[in-house]
Amino acid sequence: MFGRRKKNEAEDDRSGFFEDAETDAAAGDGDADYEEADYEDDYDAVTEVDGGPYDADDLESGADLTVGEVGTRLDLGSVLVPMPQGAQLQVEMAPDGSPQAVHLVTQHGRITVAAYAAPKSPGQWREVAGDLAESLRNDNATVSVESGPWGREVFAVTPNADLRFIGVDGYRWMVRCVVAGPSGGNTADSELVATARAILRDTVVKRGNEPNPVRTPLPVVLPEALAQQLAAAHQQQLAQQQGAVPQQPAPQQPAPAGPQGEQQAPPAEAPAQPQQRRGESGSAMQQLGR
Repeated sequence: MFGRRKKNEAEDDRSGFFEDAETDAAAGDGDADYEEADYEDDYDAVTEVDGGPYDADDLESGADLTVGEVGTRLDLGSVLVPMPQGAQLQVEMAPDGSPQAVHLVTQHGRITVAAYAAPKSPGQWREVAGDLAESLRNDNATVSVESGPWGREVFAVTPNADLRFIGVDGYRWMVRCVVAGPSGGNTADSELVATARAILRDTVVKRGNEPNPVRTPLPVVLPEALAQQLAAAHQQQLAQQQGAVPQQPAPQQPAPAGPQGEQQAPPAEAPAQPQQRRGESGSAMQQLGR
């Protein structure tokens, strides 16, 4: 993982990799209580990874980051996520109209990749995974912690979907992948989980240099064409609400199971109407897109 690799490269320059607690706290990007020895355990041993997630700064200068290893990456600002064949997009919007999450809806379930600010030293995912497991159990989900290619994965069985949370620590960033599928379709050997892991292996993170508090979601920026389509869809929705345009009933199609019963999105060239994002408070199951 990038945090460890960059640590090894800069181990003789502790001012560059491990800043003191006061410096990190001032930047809102530190973790003074973290001890690296605690990070190594059975769940955090990386055993199978061949590839990313990649740090954009580590890739060849001037390279086209939208060209992935097996296809095209969707540029979402802070992350570039490869698009599986046949996948559809579902964009989740905040109340102020800004995009907060982009879901990839496949025939097997839904995959959401997001990046967060993290300390320079690894270990944030371990803490986040513990918080997620506790919150899910408080929601009466059946929760287990499994060992995956990047270490620990949180697996939960809920009334609405089987959920899997995969996290990867990088250098000042953390990627979290939320995998939602129907009951029994989100096991470690399922097609859905294989797709999610393949997406993570070819994901690129653009952290930027801004000092953000740890766990802060890095901004999502939609491609211009997609943003224009969403804006047009939003205007049409407003017109329908005002009675200017007769509302046409949408055809009913089966949708993959997902948290809170959310439905499948149309193809990328015809994105769904913007969905309002839930509030900043709530349980883990109420905040799956974050």
